[in-house]
Amino acid sequence: MAVVGCGALGSYYGACLARAGQDVTFLLRSDFEVVSQRGVRVVDAYGVARFEAWPRAVNSAKAAGTMDLVIIGLKTTANGVLAETVLPMVGPRTFVLTLQNGLGNEEALAALVGGERVLGGLCFVCLNRIEPGLIQHIAHGRIVMGEFGRAALDRTRQIAALFENAGIPCTVTDHLERAHWEKLVWNIPFNGLGVASAAGLAALEQGVIPHRTMWGPCLTTDRLLADPAWLAWVRGLMQETLAAARAQGLSIPDGAAEEQIRRTQEMGAYRASTLIDFERGQPLELESLFTEPLRRARAAGVTVPRLEALHRVLRCLDPAQRG
Repeated sequence: MAVVGCGALGSYYGACLARAGQDVTFLLRSDFEVVSQRGVRVVDAYGVARFEAWPRAVNSAKAAGTMDLVIIGLKTTANGVLAETVLPMVGPRTFVLTLQNGLGNEEALAALVGGERVLGGLCFVCLNRIEPGLIQHIAHGRIVMGEFGRAALDRTRQIAALFENAGIPCTVTDHLERAHWEKLVWNIPFNGLGVASAAGLAALEQGVIPHRTMWGPCLTTDRLLADPAWLAWVRGLMQETLAAARAQGLSIPDGAAEEQIRRTQEMGAYRASTLIDFERGQPLELESLFTEPLRRARAAGVTVPRLEALHRVLRCLDPAQRG
């Protein structure tokens, strides 16, 4: 199997699989030399070493060769390189599993390799890439895996079993689209508000975006939950996301929002991935996490004023939009 996109997420799951004895190849660019020489190290929330793994490292898809399974851990902002990074590794029996955030990723892969090859996985995990080849695993790790456009087949369960054997809790779903929206209940408020907090509540409530020199610090998940005003936005965005999902015929339990809040309280001062991208001046995963959900909510006839406001603010803050 090969991992494409070896940041925090791809490196962690790939390292777990490699440690369990799977034949894992990492397709790397900037981290190629480090991982080639030192492998991948995983530490806990306190920086204490947990384990090391030594996947095969290559710096081109052609060098990797044909794979049985290609795992996509790329940021969705890099989906433009999927053809050059994935197609050289696809043979007659290759399956492609995307672990990316948001909506539209399975569709993008299906257009390249055919929908019958595509699986999706949703990762419920707190991770950070500290430096090349060094991953901090803070909490959680469960994956929910399913098929694109169909109920799960035996192959999905077989792949899920490989993750389970590597110590990664993995649940198989027959309803991948519903699972995506369940995760958006967390991703939209915490990834979105973590970044939007730099502009402040007035930006969301009044549409007033301060000049960059006036931006404040981004808020971690614990600070969003501790402030009543921000918590109201968290809950409001969650309810809008649930309404949009249900309008599309996707049944999500009533307690999903409060359960997500409870789990987030366990994470402490967690910095969501979009917040980290913003602080590094990197493009935000705007399309998959916010634009496409907003598009589908509108198509379903659901009014989502908080998501509309959040989307406007994020477009203004997005380094890619600002050039």
